[in-house]
Amino acid sequence: MCLTAYGQQMRNCKNKQQHRYQMVNYAIAHGVKPATRIFNTSPPVVRKWKSRFKQYGYQGLADHSRRPHHSPKETPQRLQERIVALKDKYKRLGADQIKIIENLPLSACTMRKIWRKHGVASRKRRKKHVTKNNLREIKKQFQLFQMSCEDTKDLIDIPEYWPAMKQHNLPRVQYTFREVSCGIQFTAFANERSLTHATLFAQYINYWLTAFNAWPEVVIRQTDNGSEYCGSWQSKHSSSYTLAVESIPGGRHQTIFPGAHRMQADVETVHNISEVEFYEIEHFKDRQDFLNKSYSYQLFFNLERPNTYKENKTPWQLAKEKIPNLDKRALMIPSVDLDAMLDIKILSSASGGNYLLLNP
Repeated sequence: MCLTAYGQQMRNCKNKQQHRYQMVNYAIAHGVKPATRIFNTSPPVVRKWKSRFKQYGYQGLADHSRRPHHSPKETPQRLQERIVALKDKYKRLGADQIKIIENLPLSACTMRKIWRKHGVASRKRRKKHVTKNNLREIKKQFQLFQMSCEDTKDLIDIPEYWPAMKQHNLPRVQYTFREVSCGIQFTAFANERSLTHATLFAQYINYWLTAFNAWPEVVIRQTDNGSEYCGSWQSKHSSSYTLAVESIPGGRHQTIFPGAHRMQADVETVHNISEVEFYEIEHFKDRQDFLNKSYSYQLFFNLERPNTYKENKTPWQLAKEKIPNLDKRALMIPSVDLDAMLDIKILSSASGGNYLLLNP
């Protein structure tokens, strides 16, 4: 006879199902009351497990959950449905932020439990390739030359270029204009970074694209917050570069947020490409040879080089899709020496002549 009480047996038992199985088999063979005496329990307990064994088999001898079927404090179904709908609305916000925005009576922990119950995925950090794909789709919607990025590139930190630069007085700074939707680029060069040179380049681009009637109704030229584009930080008036951009109909100068260099990713990307494909490979005999080869590379980039991130098409092909009757010469604007252009402007101003922004 088992002298230990049934409750104590269950607390110490490692396999409750097996113990109950032995008790049920004994009850079936010898009766309920003898089983109660042998296993030190009561008849209702033996009858309960005997009934479950007959109905469900061996699996019926496992412990059942004691969780109540209904909780008086459970969140109402209508409110649960609203919580689920809010997660679909605020895809990347957490429970704490949604609770504050919607002024919800529930705790953030309860909201998370409801989302798990309904199989709603928690917020996830957007994958980098997904963000890039989304941005590409947005960029496709821009009109040709509606949105462009401009920036400067220091050439003195390129080891392959530096010896020729010192020997032949080659440019130290590249000024780059990058059209966003098709990837068209135009370049200019100077020995220093300055607001005067950036303004000359802006006027140079204005002249040629106006001549080919390539400007759309709205033109946004984006730059960083460098002094070559914004002038002195103490200035209370727009810089000469800004005035040059806004001199064309619909022109607007837009600067990025301080430190948000990724907003200039388009032009920074082309700077890296040109360093790998041009500066590290080519050799230059003098400054004019440098300008000629730079212009050749620019023509190759705009007209012949397919861009794998833009449907493997060239900027010219993409531009033709946007404006079928576009003059091809709009993508063939020559690279310009801004130092030589500045000298011509100074001489023209001194002599009182009219200064035209043409390629020197």
